Amino acid sequence: MPKKSCNINDKLRRELHKKPNVVGVGLGYRQKEGHTTDEEAIVVFVTRKVPRDHLMGEEIVPNKIGESRIDVIEIGEVRFLTEEEEKEEGEPLSFKARERRTARHRPAPGGVSIGHYRISAGTLGAVVRDKLSGRWAILSNNHVLANSSAGNDGRASPGDVILQPGSHDGGRVPRDVIGYLERFVPLNRTFQRSECSIARFGEEAANRVLAAVMPRYRVTFQRQYEAGNLVDAALARPLRQKDLSPEILSLGRVAGCAEAVLGDPVVFSGRTSGLVRGRVVAREVSLFVTMDTGDQVYFVDQLVTSALSRPGDSGALLLDGKNRAVGLLFAGSNQVSICNRIAHVCRLLEIDFNLN
Repeated sequence: MPKKSCNINDKLRRELHKKPNVVGVGLGYRQKEGHTTDEEAIVVFVTRKVPRDHLMGEEIVPNKIGESRIDVIEIGEVRFLTEEEEKEEGEPLSFKARERRTARHRPAPGGVSIGHYRISAGTLGAVVRDKLSGRWAILSNNHVLANSSAGNDGRASPGDVILQPGSHDGGRVPRDVIGYLERFVPLNRTFQRSECSIARFGEEAANRVLAAVMPRYRVTFQRQYEAGNLVDAALARPLRQKDLSPEILSLGRVAGCAEAVLGDPVVFSGRTSGLVRGRVVAREVSLFVTMDTGDQVYFVDQLVTSALSRPGDSGALLLDGKNRAVGLLFAGSNQVSICNRIAHVCRLLEIDFNLN
C-alpha cells in the first residue's frame, strides 16, 4: 500500500496542462533513482523533458505541491494506434504469428485484425453481450469500428460494414464482412466548429472584411471542448453469432470486470504486438491524444500502462492477473500505452461480459 496518497483538483490539472510539453497529468508512484517507490505522487507526462534553466519560472513543473510529490516523466507524443503502414518498432512478431493475427477468422476471437471499411486495421477487443438486445457483439474502439466519428460528421453511421480482417490486412467487401456498426460513443475533438449564433455572426463579419484584402483565406471560430472524453469505444453486431469466439487469442475467456490498481500486472492481446505484459503506471490521467488528422482529443480518467503497444493494437482489451477486463487500449507512445477504464466503456456502451 502507498505510504501517502494524493489528489488532483481540476484547477491544478489545468495549471499543469498549460506548461510546455505537458500532455498528461495523473496519479502514480514516485520514481526515485530509477526505482518505483510505494509513495503515491502526482505524475506529469511530457513529450520531452527540457532542462530547468531553459524554462521561464512559470513554465517549470514544481517538485512538490502541498504534501504531494510531483514526478515528470517523458513519454513522447501520444497517438491513436490504428495501423496505417508497417512500422516495426520494438520486437516484431514472427511472420507466422503476425499472419495468424491478420488472417480471416471464423469464428473470430479477440486479438485479431478488424476495422470499419473506411479505415486500415485495429484489434477486435473481445466478444461482449449487448445489454439492449441480449446478443453477442464485437467490442473495439470508435476509431477502429466508427472511423473516429464525432457522431455528426458523416465519418460513420450505424449499419456501416465492419471487416475482419481490416482492409490493411486484405479484408474486402463482401467476402470479409463480419458484421455492422451498431453504436459508438462520439469522439469530441479538443477544438470544434462553434454552433453558437453569436460566434457565427462574428465569423461571417470577419470573413467579409477579410475577403477585401485576403480573398483566399477564411476565419472560423472554434469552441474548446473542456469536459474531456471518457472512452474511445464502439460496438458492432455480427452477421451471425457463430462467427464470433468468446475467447481472446492467447488469453482465453474474460472472467468479468475489475478496477485497475496502481502497480498491478496487466496484459493485452493485440493485432500487431501479440501478447504484451506490463504494469499500471498511472490512473485518473487526463491527457491529449493526437489523431492521424493532426487534431487533438482530450481524455479524462484514463489508465497509463507499461505494456507497450504499436500501431494496429488499438481496441485490445486490457486484463489483470485474474483475466478480468480492466481497460480498453486505444492510444500510446514509444514508452507507454493509454487505456479507457472498462467501467466507463461498459456503462456508456451498455454491455457486459456475461456470455452465458
